[in-house]
Amino acid sequence: MELCIMLLECCSQERTYLRYYGLLGQRFCMINKVHQENFEKCFVQQYSMIHRLETNKLRNVAKFFAHLLGTDALPWHVLSYIHLTEEDTTSSSRIFIKILFQELSEHLGIRLLNERLNDPMNMPRFIMEQQKQVSESESNDDESGKSDSSDSGTASSESRVRIF
Repeated sequence: MELCIMLLECCSQERTYLRYYGLLGQRFCMINKVHQENFEKCFVQQYSMIHRLETNKLRNVAKFFAHLLGTDALPWHVLSYIHLTEEDTTSSSRIFIKILFQELSEHLGIRLLNERLNDPMNMPRFIMEQQKQVSESESNDDESGKSDSSDSGTASSESRVRIF
């Protein structure tokens, strides 16, 4: 775990993102599954504390993880930790997500990125279930909105933002 933390810390300290760190992280993930699991833990830890990072560090960390995701060194299910709701995100976490997906789209292209995000093999089953629950609750909100003239059902569905 210390190796992964050190690599990520060195990457974040650079003035601009150096692909070298992404390649090192990728190599470690490909060599040993333990490193891959440790980088998964690092992703969760970094995302939970992303509001503490300066903008430049945030950018480098997002680009590092985008490299690992884009090269399949890190499994895509780590994205399940990200909950895109107004309550669960901060401005820093939204910037992180934006940079992460910009890098992924540049690296993979929009078409391949879309395929990866929609591939059920890349995403764990509970993400699909979350989507189903959200769409069911939205349809229930719509039904209650039809019978009730208040706008509370539409306001809650407008505040939700989903990647998938």
